[in-house]
Amino acid sequence: MVFRKFPGVSASGMGLRLSQKFVFLLFLSGLVTLCLGALFFLPDSARLKRIFLSKTEAQPVTVGSENDAREQARKADAAAARVRALSRKPSVTHEARAVDRPPQGIKAQDERSSGRTRTETTAAQNDARQPRDTFEYDRFKKCLLGSPLGSDRGKPGDPQTLQRRDKVKEMMKFAWDNYKHYAWGKNELRPLTRNGHIGTMFGGLRGASIIDSLDTLYIMDLLEEYEEAKDWVENNLDLNSNGESSLFEVNIRYVGGLLSAYYLTGNEVFKKKVLELGEKLLPAFNTPTGIPRGVINLGSGTSWSWGWASAGSSILAEFGTLHLEFVHLSELSNNPVFREKVMNIRKLLNKIEKPHGLYPNFLSPVTGNWVQHHVSLGGLGDSFYEYLIKSYLMSDKTDEEAKKMYYSALEAIEANLVQQSPGGLTYLAEWRGGILDHKMGHLACFAGGMLGIGAEDGAPEKKQRYLDLAGEITHTCHESYTRSATKLGPEAFRFDAGAEATATRLSERYYILRPEVIESYMYMWRLTHDPKYREWGWEAVEALEKHCRVEGGYSGIRDVYASAVSHDNMQQSFFLSETLKYLYLLFSDDDLLPLQDWVFNTEAHPLPIIHRNYQPLQLLH
Repeated sequence: MVFRKFPGVSASGMGLRLSQKFVFLLFLSGLVTLCLGALFFLPDSARLKRIFLSKTEAQPVTVGSENDAREQARKADAAAARVRALSRKPSVTHEARAVDRPPQGIKAQDERSSGRTRTETTAAQNDARQPRDTFEYDRFKKCLLGSPLGSDRGKPGDPQTLQRRDKVKEMMKFAWDNYKHYAWGKNELRPLTRNGHIGTMFGGLRGASIIDSLDTLYIMDLLEEYEEAKDWVENNLDLNSNGESSLFEVNIRYVGGLLSAYYLTGNEVFKKKVLELGEKLLPAFNTPTGIPRGVINLGSGTSWSWGWASAGSSILAEFGTLHLEFVHLSELSNNPVFREKVMNIRKLLNKIEKPHGLYPNFLSPVTGNWVQHHVSLGGLGDSFYEYLIKSYLMSDKTDEEAKKMYYSALEAIEANLVQQSPGGLTYLAEWRGGILDHKMGHLACFAGGMLGIGAEDGAPEKKQRYLDLAGEITHTCHESYTRSATKLGPEAFRFDAGAEATATRLSERYYILRPEVIESYMYMWRLTHDPKYREWGWEAVEALEKHCRVEGGYSGIRDVYASAVSHDNMQQSFFLSETLKYLYLLFSDDDLLPLQDWVFNTEAHPLPIIHRNYQPLQLLH
């Protein structure tokens, strides 16, 4: 480099000054470089990084304070932790609610999904328990269109109807008192031997009859008994179990029961327990497709498919009967993960091809493909369809996806499954790869009520057809009761070889206190106010009292056609939750749990419609 000479400055003096300046500039350059580099390691430097990174590397700029950046970073870390950590009637689900269940012991190792590691579990738990917006219970109550209990707890003005309702209330107290005396804290009562039954479908959970009875006791004004149940939940309901539980049954009974108890009473213990339990169910969704497996260990988070399920598949009625409860878990917790899990199920079902528009009962949680082409509105499939229309109703009729899925499925059902017998009875056959099995299960008798509540929102030209079809199906199910010696319906009845709504096989003649026929009576009464539905309900009360009531409670019977009744020694928890509740509502005024404010989950637990004037989380859109 050639330096130009300046007047009055010697060459040596200039060289010295330039050397000093060079050292100073070098020092200053290093200092600036060090400061700028340090910015990239500061915890709150996200926005500064964006300034220096290229557009392809930079994150979108969000206008706000440094607190905004911290909050975004926290949410991103939380979302990442959830992704790492989180990955039903048959099992006793519908068919396995029968007296003899399929064995559960077959658990192939390749069907088990891995449980969460301790670190991942802790991360998920910490995230779920971070401070969130509080659910405003008082505001929620003000947004209901009417009081849950009506103007006078639904007390009917007609003396005969009131007398019948009081009889149902007495039945509930009798069933509860015997459970309390002989089986307190166990899952169900064995009324003949007068002891408790635990069973295997709830894993280590206890008190299924208590959880299932909470809302029934409350709406029947059995408040002393309700307080007993509430105290047990607060002091004795232990969710830290390592047993093998049915995801479906735990959801509809425990989650549904605790949710409804909270929404009816506002008692925080129910909210606390149900959110804790809901979190324990999330690992069941850790599959390649997000379709949950049917069995879960609530302690370890390990899940697997039922051993009897075809090719390790998940069951339509099980993974399709989570939506109502999981949306409300997100509503209460302000944690969208529950809703996201069930919406993912929707996305997959919308994407895959459906044979003739029908939904088969078995789906692989690994491949996301149908395993068999068996379609039924009875066991294995039933409540999936129920939850589509109820999801639409529960969203205050804003869930257009559920509406579209329901009415599309209904068109396929009409085209392929709805049949009429030579005697003029309308029934729902089962479909096995294009071949019809002219059998209808007791479980499918819920469809009368489902078709009824869905009629109003169908296409204008279809509304009356759907309501008429609802009445026809309900009439057929009533006929299955009247054609037995006990006036109670069999587990399944057929329309082949000259049979008309009659069980032709010994294995289908039992009755286990099921509610589905009475459920349809209740809905059809509210929709039409035809007095025959109350008369049919009273016939069922008389039959239950004559054939199922024993000294120690209520028991199912093994053969509805036998004149000499043989009992099965089991008072099912759904008898208290569903059968007696639907009978009580049938004989009550319509303002007790009015349908404009409430939907019932498949275990008859009432869940509120989230009206458009109360949607702080906007979870139902």
